[in-house]
Amino acid sequence: MKKNLLKNAAVQSLIASLLCIVLGLLLGFIVLLFINPSGAGEAILAVVKNFWNYSRANLQAKNFGNTLVKTAPLLMCSLSVLFAYKVGLFNIGAAGQYVVGSCACLYAALAWHWSWLPCLLMSIVVGGIYGAIVGLLKAYCNVNEVISGIMLNWIGLYTTNMLLATVKEPTSPYTLHLKTDATQAMLPTLGLGKLFSDNGNVTIAIPLAVLIAIAIMILLDKTRLGYELKATGNNKNAAKYAGMAEKRNIILTLIIGGALAAMGGAFLYLTDFEQWSVTQSSVPGMGFNGIAAAFLGGLNPIGTIFASYFIQHITSGGAFVDLSKYSSQISDLISSLIIYLCGFVLFIKYTINMGIARSEEKAKQKAAAADEKGGAK
Repeated sequence: MKKNLLKNAAVQSLIASLLCIVLGLLLGFIVLLFINPSGAGEAILAVVKNFWNYSRANLQAKNFGNTLVKTAPLLMCSLSVLFAYKVGLFNIGAAGQYVVGSCACLYAALAWHWSWLPCLLMSIVVGGIYGAIVGLLKAYCNVNEVISGIMLNWIGLYTTNMLLATVKEPTSPYTLHLKTDATQAMLPTLGLGKLFSDNGNVTIAIPLAVLIAIAIMILLDKTRLGYELKATGNNKNAAKYAGMAEKRNIILTLIIGGALAAMGGAFLYLTDFEQWSVTQSSVPGMGFNGIAAAFLGGLNPIGTIFASYFIQHITSGGAFVDLSKYSSQISDLISSLIIYLCGFVLFIKYTINMGIARSEEKAKQKAAAADEKGGAK
């Protein structure tokens, strides 16, 4: 029974993810001990507790809502990476697709005064087109999607900065507030904010992101299209021989991946939780953190929901670290350690499978030896 349980892919993913989390927190604690041993225990607890650091229930609920607001776009970026990876592609361009999606919805809202649904659709279309560029280069020119994706990340960032500079506040580098200049573009809350102490930033983005994760799981595992996409990823030549349109499948995969990541940008900025800074000189980490969330979640759409929340929980928890003892970047360091260890999830699963195979082989050898002794008697 124990062996059968360990052979289950979901159980292996859970064990591997939990091991990465524990190791990451342990390494973070060791780093804190070297910096200032007197406050290491309190600091690591503050990061893990996050909103539980507040004593009042209304503040806990409000900050829990804020964590969920940031989880929704992270989940969409992780689904973008996961979807492409299932088809044998590494969509590192999710970061750039997230950026252009943010640009599309903000520009449509602030410059053209569109409502939230057209702004959201605008993000999806622009992100899909941006992903299609990578797909076309991969399918017809055999350009590695990692190289083209990284280059497009920076093109998207600087193009976004130039476009959104036309809709920024006069005295700051930040874009205008939707709450004051484009209320029609804000995502509806449908009363969800009341569940989190009247947190107006909690919108339909959160349940929509979860529903999209479920839809991606169904698409990949239960549909003909999902089978063809995964078959193309496993062996595009075999897929072509079987009559599948392998070039179309590569392009379609990256279009969907781009649309998902871009939707993540809309899910954040159409809540007015943050404003875009047109002086940004680096690509936002949301798209890159999506890579970690996808692997931490065991490359399973449902697993990425919990993994995305955990990574955002740790990131937000860093705000509660005592800055008189540690720098403000200490939370980034701890979350980076966990994110780095996420890359070993597949290795841990491989190690588990190898251990199971060895134990089964030993059991067979013992059973064979016992049969030989029984036959000799």
